[in-house]
Amino acid sequence: MTKVYEKIDEMPWGRTADNCVPGCLVLEGGGWRGLYTIGVLDRLMQDNVNLRTTVGVSAGALSGMCYLTGQIGLGVRIDLKYRHDPQYVGLGAFKRDHGITGFSYLYEHIINELGMDKRRLMETPRRLVVVATNMETGQAEYFEKGKCNLSAAIRASATVPFMSRPGRIGGVPYLDGGCAEKIPYEWAKNCGEEKIVVVKTREWDYRRKEGESRLVKTIYKDFPNFVEAMNGSSARFNRVTEELAADDAAGKIVVIAPTKTVTVKRFEGDLNKLADLYWCGYHDAEAKLPALKAYLGMEENGSPQGA
Repeated sequence: MTKVYEKIDEMPWGRTADNCVPGCLVLEGGGWRGLYTIGVLDRLMQDNVNLRTTVGVSAGALSGMCYLTGQIGLGVRIDLKYRHDPQYVGLGAFKRDHGITGFSYLYEHIINELGMDKRRLMETPRRLVVVATNMETGQAEYFEKGKCNLSAAIRASATVPFMSRPGRIGGVPYLDGGCAEKIPYEWAKNCGEEKIVVVKTREWDYRRKEGESRLVKTIYKDFPNFVEAMNGSSARFNRVTEELAADDAAGKIVVIAPTKTVTVKRFEGDLNKLADLYWCGYHDAEAKLPALKAYLGMEENGSPQGA
């Protein structure tokens, strides 16, 4: 029997309102560190903080999908119930989807078993944009709900390099959006929204080690632009982190970041650690709610002022 988190029934469950709050939500990736993001989003949904635009990378794209369904607790149940199901993460996934994540199993079994509201996901006027890296150009590309095959785009966005066969869209190979852009803040600034909320999956003082990787150059030698993008991604992450810190301090944006050192690994299997990270995100968002609502111009009941 597949191991399931023993307290999964104690996780929040419910639905958020149908309101739409002007603003753009930016979701960083990070593999299983995405449990932090899921905790943040569940707490925001409980207070009807449903932003008009969401842009997500990798695990952030998957979390964004759950956010737009308005189903509180859906994302955490996907992760804590199926983390050790080999069809989702393991040998079954490799056999069927040639990668670490079983997207076919996710789309054909998991979301149906958990009752994902696919109609609400697709029919809500709220925007969902997911980021994937074009291996031929090395550039981040942005796929928007209603203008693409969303399932294929999310799969491409969350397809892990080294351990997975690239996803293909229109014959073009794609890998994890984080290979080119780990935090799509620049896109958010250019999307026309006046308010931006960023959810990080690393604590503020975390910086990535910069430099070139011989492994990247060897494995992806047929994609020189992709190699360049990968080798420059850590430096870009560090620059964006500094920019986020400055803009958050100036009150231009709101950033929600882990208040504790994140020890969860990219492919973490300890369900208790994953649950703890979820609750860290949940409580960090709760602490930010008064300031966040004021920034977004929301009333205490969760509705936009004047609505």
